[in-house]
Amino acid sequence: MINMTSQQMVPTDSQEAVLIGRVWDPASGGPRVVCVRSEDVFDLTPEVRTVAELMDHENPLELVLNTAATRRWSLAELTEASLDRDRSRPHLLAPIDLQVIKACGVTFVESMIERVIEERCGGDFNRAAEVRQAVAQALGSSLESVRPGSEQAREAKRLLGAQGMWSQYLEVGLGPDPEVFTKAPVLSSVGFGADVGIPSFSSWNNPEPELVLIIDSAGQVRGATLGNDVNLRDVEGRSALLLGMAKDNNASCAIGPLIRLFHQDFTLESLRTEEITLTVEGRDGYQMAGRNSLARISRPFEELIRAARGNHHQYPDGFALFTGTLFAPTQDRDTEGLGFTHKNGDIVTISSPRLGTLVNQTQRTEDIEPWTFGIGALFSYLSQLATGTPAGVAGAAPEQVDNAAR
Repeated sequence: MINMTSQQMVPTDSQEAVLIGRVWDPASGGPRVVCVRSEDVFDLTPEVRTVAELMDHENPLELVLNTAATRRWSLAELTEASLDRDRSRPHLLAPIDLQVIKACGVTFVESMIERVIEERCGGDFNRAAEVRQAVAQALGSSLESVRPGSEQAREAKRLLGAQGMWSQYLEVGLGPDPEVFTKAPVLSSVGFGADVGIPSFSSWNNPEPELVLIIDSAGQVRGATLGNDVNLRDVEGRSALLLGMAKDNNASCAIGPLIRLFHQDFTLESLRTEEITLTVEGRDGYQMAGRNSLARISRPFEELIRAARGNHHQYPDGFALFTGTLFAPTQDRDTEGLGFTHKNGDIVTISSPRLGTLVNQTQRTEDIEPWTFGIGALFSYLSQLATGTPAGVAGAAPEQVDNAAR
């Protein structure tokens, strides 16, 4: 059981924050776009049908601040239902909908080194301690100040290659082009309080606490939220060509709790020094803490955005961009030298002062409710709203409506 109040979930300066989310509404049989003001949650759906539509508005901030929305719920009630995973009651969903979910990897030196270790281990966690020592001796800490794509970075790659330490992860960590991949399908992310999935075929895995930028179709950053880019180290370590298998599984992407729109002193510039903290608490009494200090990111946000979107690629409904993580767990859990891996029931808490707290619990992926509410179901629901037909998700059985309510 996860214990958390609504005020522990929101940013520390929530009275000044403009917060956007999505709520599953059993009364209408689908998701509602909402804004949060103190303990009151207002329904914006009569004005904008999707979060993607809101982000693409000429001035989403003005729309939210000036719309006379209807108060529908209390934040305390939504928080409680979300943590209880009570799908019969209104509860929070991931705060994005039609946006494509993209992610950047190897944007911190520490995570780059851990990826090299995974590769050298061939995904075998039993060799992690031994390989980590060898890689640390070869790489040292001299790479921390190297700017990717610079002449210094090219020379570092040449020297490492001469030592037999070339790696595809060094290429994206030090080279001119960052790693950008598609993390999860549209509408598949889970939100605050939901289970996150660890597939039964993985025995070496970890959470990845990240800043997620919310970007409109024109490439403009409108706000930000938190994310957990769940990672299967043994799978990706076997081969980078298994990235999709390592990153995209049922409930492997958690986003939330809410999107904070840029407003007043909350800007992209202010996020450059945001501190994101992570805690993992296991049923076995195990505890782990970590930190993602964005001041140490190796590439500026603008470079990551340009790599994802430009003349080479557009996103008509906008996209959410995971910006990478500094955190790479090496703390032993059971056996000395074997490092960290998840167990069922781990409570994963990701927090930052200006974005609030995203909390989830791990379960076997195969045991989590199937993902059933996709783009077709959303369009059917929105069509019902437009025509005023009875509530419910067209084309879905009653039990699937609850399963869709992540």
